[in-house]
Amino acid sequence: MRILFADAIDDAGLQKLRAAGHRCELAPELTADDLPAALPDSEVLVVRSTRVTAEAIEAAGALELIVRAGAGTNTIDTTAASDHGVFVCNVPGRNAIAVAELTMGLLLAVDRHIADATADARRGQWNKAKYSRADGLHGKTMAIIGLGEVGLAVAERAKAFGLTVSALRKDGRPSPTEARIRAVGVRLVDDLTTLVTEADIATIHVPGGAATQGLVDDAFLRLLGDDGILLNTSRGDVVDEPALLAALDRGLRAGLDVFPDEPGGEGRFDSALAGHPNVVATHHIGASTTQAQEAVAAGTIEVIEQYAAGELTNCVNLETDRLGTCTLTIRHLDRVGVLAQVLAVLRANGHNVQQMANQIFRGGNAAAATIRIDGRPQPGLATDLAAIAEVLSATIRHHDG
Repeated sequence: MRILFADAIDDAGLQKLRAAGHRCELAPELTADDLPAALPDSEVLVVRSTRVTAEAIEAAGALELIVRAGAGTNTIDTTAASDHGVFVCNVPGRNAIAVAELTMGLLLAVDRHIADATADARRGQWNKAKYSRADGLHGKTMAIIGLGEVGLAVAERAKAFGLTVSALRKDGRPSPTEARIRAVGVRLVDDLTTLVTEADIATIHVPGGAATQGLVDDAFLRLLGDDGILLNTSRGDVVDEPALLAALDRGLRAGLDVFPDEPGGEGRFDSALAGHPNVVATHHIGASTTQAQEAVAAGTIEVIEQYAAGELTNCVNLETDRLGTCTLTIRHLDRVGVLAQVLAVLRANGHNVQQMANQIFRGGNAAAATIRIDGRPQPGLATDLAAIAEVLSATIRHHDG
């Protein structure tokens, strides 16, 4: 496959792909504006922070797969990708430890005034009395907003500091996640108001997007209280900036790795939040450790290798709900052209295939196709399908009542 890397990646991963016969082009200098001209021949695009616009996807006639070398896919126009039949996959969880480590570092820096104390020490100023005034963390309550891989990694580290950790109760979490929550001892509560009101520290680990934009607003910050601590290592637009500035003026302290107005590259950064005396700020570096980058690179290579082998890993833009008004189960001999005949019958009857899977039985003689279609089948459809010589049986199960 022809693979374009629009951001830097670990060289070992590139060598592995090239050894497997893939053509890899490394172009970390590309910007969002450059991508439309760079993509026409690429089958796979790998990005970290580079935005992938609808214009770029429309220009990429050969593009099949976009891989976000990280968790969040908010910089990729997934709607345009879906409309053009392009898979979007991510690499979640590989940088969770790095982000959790920075989160705890920000918390310690806020509580112990480490940044200001360092600045004074470098200026030759000694002020033990000023910097001895710290609350301490043991026995306090931390509310984790977003108990995914990063949130759980933070919880594990926070418990080691003697913090009580709480999060929102949520239905449908995988069993391994529930087991990990119990092992850590996270206290689950039913609503956000209770969660934040009872917390001394709130740390944000939610994905970006419309659903979370402005989540941390004036009401949230007033629940946390003027003596609370806010930590944000997720996305800048999760926080309402004017509301946070007002809360900081009232006494709230914050450790921030992300900002709503952060620049795309190096350069001048004029930010009222970053410049506030109650803020400890870092430069969106949560996932930027050597360990994390190597792990993300390895995960990215795995996604590409799996796709080359015909499997999708961590695809975020496929329909997850079951579609169609009925399901056809067709047991058939594993022969060339059988499914083509089945599809021809469906087409002749005016049915659109919305989801389909075909599995081969051990031995390779027979297979079973599961096909979900739209519309209400005519009474003779099953008979028409069963009339195909290589079809062993055809059954129809309705789902629309």
